[in-house]
Amino acid sequence: KICVPLTAESVDEMLIGMRKAKESGVDLVEVRLDFLKSFNPPQDLEFLIKECPLPTIFTFRPKWEGGQYDGEENKRLDALRLAMELGADYIDVELQVAREFNNSISAKKPEKFKVIVSSHNYENTPSVEDLGNLVAKIQATGADIVKIATTALDITDVARIFQITVHSQVPIIGLVMGERGLISRLLCPKFGGYLTFATLEAGKVSAPGQPTINDLLNVYNFRLIGPDTKVFGIIGKPVGHSKSPLLYNSAFKSIGFNGVYVHLLVDDIAKFLQTYSSTDFVGFSVTIPHKENAVKCCNEVDPVAKSIEAVNCIIKRQSDGKLFGYNTDYVGAISAIEDGLRSPLAGKLFVVIGAGGAGKALAYGAKAKGARVVIAN
Repeated sequence: KICVPLTAESVDEMLIGMRKAKESGVDLVEVRLDFLKSFNPPQDLEFLIKECPLPTIFTFRPKWEGGQYDGEENKRLDALRLAMELGADYIDVELQVAREFNNSISAKKPEKFKVIVSSHNYENTPSVEDLGNLVAKIQATGADIVKIATTALDITDVARIFQITVHSQVPIIGLVMGERGLISRLLCPKFGGYLTFATLEAGKVSAPGQPTINDLLNVYNFRLIGPDTKVFGIIGKPVGHSKSPLLYNSAFKSIGFNGVYVHLLVDDIAKFLQTYSSTDFVGFSVTIPHKENAVKCCNEVDPVAKSIEAVNCIIKRQSDGKLFGYNTDYVGAISAIEDGLRSPLAGKLFVVIGAGGAGKALAYGAKAKGARVVIAN
């Protein structure tokens, strides 16, 4: 499921957001009551629930859990109870107050209504053991759905959340905040997550690292991702600017190939490849600054890539998980240059500015074509 968090400051703006969310093709909205500048619970909740064209999650996040609300605690919980009574589909309540809250509603709880009990960690992502204990603790409060949000200090942190969600016996939302945690939001249908959050427009996030609905649906083809989807991606730092996901996901969709290609913000390529060694992750493009280190990470390297001393394409063999490294930079760039010149490079003076992985590939390709190569670094 895709959920849009609504963080408008007025009820009328919330309603506009609800309608936009409905048009954009998402499944439900999260109404963040803590963002409202003025809030009259009986009147406003009834209006929002009655007028909303989609199922609703009501969240009234306090300051102590990363939200905006810093008023009286009992007023906050009363508003959430009222939302339930007026017909909300879900409410999200924090682990710290969940047990007493769930006890207080047990007699009145409507049949289809669900309580999400959430825990947010803005510092890091704990060990698998600690995460498992946290899930058990949340379940013990009487949660219908478990929600854990942690923070990615490294992209390998996300693997621990995947391990938890894929083995969970209860509905679970597992998200890792920040740009390094993006794949937790994109791959949740593959690893058994209950829902993911996406924003109506860029920059209007309720938590760090949320993608836009447009990116989720049209760049990453989120609706086509399932447990058997193969994962590809571009390894780089920085990487968010790369157009590769747009290119590959369009190609995958057009031929009906069950794969998804994602941005991978990687600090340490060796650690990344070691962590995501399963055959679910099948191939990677490699960009700055990892092309030279990638050579050392592969079990076998194509002779051309070896000569260039840079790898920009890694393929994982499905039978044994071995990594094969290639370099396609020089073919792509040299053929584009020759096409542009409408003549071969042989005998021409060819200047390469910069001597990183891509520069090496171009120098190699130009030399192979018989050009005179000058490198300015």
